[in-house]
Amino acid sequence: MTEYFSFKEAMKYLGVKSHKTLNYYIKQGLPVTIIGNSKRISKTAIDDFMQAHTAAVHPTKAVVNHD
Repeated sequence: MTEYFSFKEAMKYLGVKSHKTLNYYIKQGLPVTIIGNSKRISKTAIDDFMQAHTAAVHPTKAVVNHD
């Protein structure tokens, strides 16, 4: 697997089907590498971006410990 993805490859790696979603991620800070007319997104940048935007999800139901 290559380190740098085309936008289409990046979308597949992320598991998204909409260019709007990818553009939203870019607006939220996902870095894009631009060389001439070529735009690429690195696998490392995607992994770092997703890790930075990972939130812990807590259950809404309280857990009671009866010890």
